[in-house]
Amino acid sequence: MPTLGTIEGFFGRPYGWTERTELMRFLAPHGYSFYLYAPKADAWLRRRWREPHPAEEMEQLSTFGAACREAGVRFGVGLSPFELHFGFTADAKSALADKLAALDAAGCEWLAILFDDMRGDLADLAGRQAEIVAFASERTRASRLSVCPTYYTDDPLLDRVFGPRPASYLKDLGAALDPAIDLMWTGEEVCPREFSPGHLDRVALEMGRKPFLWDNYPVNDGPRMSRHLHLRAFTGRPAAIAPHIAGHAVNPASQATLSAIPMLTLAVSYAHGDAYAYGQAFREAALVVCGPYLAAMLAADLALLQDAGVGDLSGERRDRLRARYAAYDHPAAREVVGWLDGAYAITGEQIQTQ
Repeated sequence: MPTLGTIEGFFGRPYGWTERTELMRFLAPHGYSFYLYAPKADAWLRRRWREPHPAEEMEQLSTFGAACREAGVRFGVGLSPFELHFGFTADAKSALADKLAALDAAGCEWLAILFDDMRGDLADLAGRQAEIVAFASERTRASRLSVCPTYYTDDPLLDRVFGPRPASYLKDLGAALDPAIDLMWTGEEVCPREFSPGHLDRVALEMGRKPFLWDNYPVNDGPRMSRHLHLRAFTGRPAAIAPHIAGHAVNPASQATLSAIPMLTLAVSYAHGDAYAYGQAFREAALVVCGPYLAAMLAADLALLQDAGVGDLSGERRDRLRARYAAYDHPAAREVVGWLDGAYAITGEQIQTQ
């Protein structure tokens, strides 16, 4: 079993503090040993990172950190210093030092510096980012430090959106960072179908260390993906990859309770190895999360919820589906109803502005 945990790093409406705490506590006995708080909607960790968090938000963050420690889960925060590599001035350094001190005060034990979702078409990008990370590592009290590169996948989508990646970027960044610092990687695509030992070994050679997986399943935060509930068990993550990675962080779906179903199956996949059966793993995880009645409903409706999606449901079928789940008093059922009602829909504007 690799180091396994949660990275709450999706766009759209973030979890409420109660949802977040309940998911963390539920997953802890199943091998999820860390929780990185990094929702895209927390502007004070992203576009407004230079500003201090409101006092109430920081108090809630500290309370969540204490709950993590009580559950034996390492509490971490993902900080996205938006486009700081374009101007690491004295004022910017002061703002970053203040932010790190605030996160220390909140009990942050694992700091992730996230350079994703921002422009990166600079020839010396790796060097600039390494300077920022070195500055942060000298000031944070966090015992573990991770970095998400701007180009965190082979997927050419990033080059189209954020500019062409600099030549040898990943190799240069890895060479400039302390070997003890994790480098995050989502795979051959932003949302990969699978990870293979061969691919991971190639990336490790470039990084100069084993990649730390940021796994974008069951996340469903895109304008198209938010129309689907990602409930099926994990596949394409065989236990054989464990020796080839530094850790495995799961980016959950917008629905906290329903996310626990596939997340449980990943732990089962690592534990069972070649004996893993994804269909059985789904049924058993749904039973644990939802109980027998609701688990049977989800299994029966899986093709509608995950494959067809809300956009392909006729009005009559959608109404029948909604009535069935609305009659059941369980947080997972309420998440299905909210999804059918559009409560979790993600817009292109949210992707551009969060």
